[in-house]
Amino acid sequence: MNLFFREMKANRKSLIIWCFGILFMVVAGMGKYEGYSSSSGQSINELMASMPKSLQAMMGVGELDFSTPIGFYGMLFAYLLLMAAIHALMIGANIIAKEERDKTTEFLMAKPISRQRILTVKLLAALVNVVIFNLVTLVLSVAMVSKFNKAGDPLDVIYTLMAGMFMLQLIFLLLGSTMASVLKKPKRAASIGTAILLILYLLSIFIDLNHKLDGLKYLTPFKYYDAKKVMADAALDPVYMCVSIVAVAVLAAVTYVSYQKRDLNV
Repeated sequence: MNLFFREMKANRKSLIIWCFGILFMVVAGMGKYEGYSSSSGQSINELMASMPKSLQAMMGVGELDFSTPIGFYGMLFAYLLLMAAIHALMIGANIIAKEERDKTTEFLMAKPISRQRILTVKLLAALVNVVIFNLVTLVLSVAMVSKFNKAGDPLDVIYTLMAGMFMLQLIFLLLGSTMASVLKKPKRAASIGTAILLILYLLSIFIDLNHKLDGLKYLTPFKYYDAKKVMADAALDPVYMCVSIVAVAVLAAVTYVSYQKRDLNV
């Protein structure tokens, strides 16, 4: 338990900074909706339709109704999802790698606890950070959308989107921990993991731009919880949920096996 609180304290400042980043993103994003909706010129949908085709594809023009707060939030959600994924991956990688980075491995391993328990406590601390991030995003999202939701549209879809975000966070949290457990130089786990994350994010954009690439959608988790699809279905896709659960299970297994076998640098 002392190790758990040690990890929570070590990541406290980072979590606060990320939460302020989410606060700025949600408030600023929905503030743009207020500016667009109060203008006397084109409607928001007409304004978005005048953008280049590539931007229309990425922003979901024609699939999301930007004249409503919840539709505009759907566009914003893509960026919140990216932030959540980066945060989860970085904490997953760093919480494993930081002992070797900070030269505290010998101190930790001298304690009368197994590697498996050490890893479990570390991942539990990382999970709590991810849950807090998700809850802060949820509260801010509901508060800001409610502020502009004069028509009284139901906000249930936000809870569904947050459930999807949580699954995405779990995938990238464990991707980060897997990279840190597998690599001989775990300090590189965060940078390599982030590169993989950005490739997957760009792939999701290319799929939106070119429907011939639609078959690749199973390769990128960003397509699993795309706001356009979730809002249209008012539910998470069960196939994508199953794929996510399998991915989480496989990554968790690789993390534990690799961490048990690897030689730790002291």
